[in-house]
Amino acid sequence: MSVTLPLRTEPFQSTNLFPFFDGLIPEGWVLAIAERNWKLKERDRMGLLLVCCRDPIGAVSIEPYDHDIDER
Repeated sequence: MSVTLPLRTEPFQSTNLFPFFDGLIPEGWVLAIAERNWKLKERDRMGLLLVCCRDPIGAVSIEPYDHDIDER
């Protein structure tokens, strides 16, 4: 259970990446490899999260948001 992201039915929305997810992004030389291989900037935290952290440990998965689902 997370204190910062408690269970709820409504989606969590923010203009900043939540600290839980930001903590999943690699650092150091692994971050440098990710930036170079996927041509991402260190400040593109969501881009890094999507390419480096799609299947983290635990009951969490990282997937791109599909805007088409909201329109149906």
